[in-house]
Amino acid sequence: MLRILFSARVVVLHLLAVGALVVCGLLGRWQLGVFEESGRPQSLLDPAPVAVATLTAPGEHLTADKVSRRVTAEGTFDASKQLLVAERDGGLWLLAPLDLGDGTSIPVVRGWVATAGDPAVTAPSGGRVTVTGRLQPSEATDSVQRRVRQLPPGQVLTVSSAELINVWRGTRLRDGFLVAATQSPAPEVAARPVSVPPPTERGGLTWRNLAYAAQWWIFGLFAVFMWWHFVRDALRGRTRERDSDAPPASGPGPDPGPDPGPGAASGDAGPGTGTDSRTGTDSRTGAESGAGPGTEPEAPALPARTAP
Repeated sequence: MLRILFSARVVVLHLLAVGALVVCGLLGRWQLGVFEESGRPQSLLDPAPVAVATLTAPGEHLTADKVSRRVTAEGTFDASKQLLVAERDGGLWLLAPLDLGDGTSIPVVRGWVATAGDPAVTAPSGGRVTVTGRLQPSEATDSVQRRVRQLPPGQVLTVSSAELINVWRGTRLRDGFLVAATQSPAPEVAARPVSVPPPTERGGLTWRNLAYAAQWWIFGLFAVFMWWHFVRDALRGRTRERDSDAPPASGPGPDPGPDPGPGAASGDAGPGTGTDSRTGTDSRTGAESGAGPGTEPEAPALPARTAP
């Protein structure tokens, strides 16, 4: 068996089967990766910054197509209403309302600090500033309300317009909030900017690529089946050749037939001739074997009479 399995022809079959299995496996994994990648968020074209007033309005919700858009906002920070947003990447966000000068304000995340005692926590200057950053929707408060936790004064857990209206009384807020990337003029002690990804859209799964992946793996299994089929035929063919080359088994000789009996050995006539070998007469007619057909038997000779 080992001689057949490692013969030149069968070794070629081994190599072809292994190669087909590896190629089909890699192609199937590639198609599966394309399928997984199609379901991830896809980056969109990032337009140039526009005025925040063109994308937001008091009493209107921020739509999905405006999320993460770059905007600019000009106004004055209300230093007396600055808050700290707890549990943000192991630190806190600095949050303050920016008065746009038209009777509305928008919450602005000025940056990130490690602790509440960081020098950047100092209240912003009261001068007019220009902030450039990205818009974000109001955060949900349902999951936060389920957690019972006592926060220090001046801290909140979410940046939600519905919640901030109750905290910043008398302030007319636009929906959503602005995460600042740059500020002009820059503050004396700047906090670390909070990173926000560019706008994306939800990807759609391409099920066709998943079917291609399954198809390649089925091809690989078929290659293994054909390898097994050819190897099995090679082993069976070798077994048939070995059986045909083997010598026949020894057995009894040919049947000599029935025993002819002692008469055949002595050269006497066999049964059916009707001739008695001792008297020479025919056992069926009682005549001598020498008499021909149609002859009458001779009369016995009478004894001679003698003279008195």
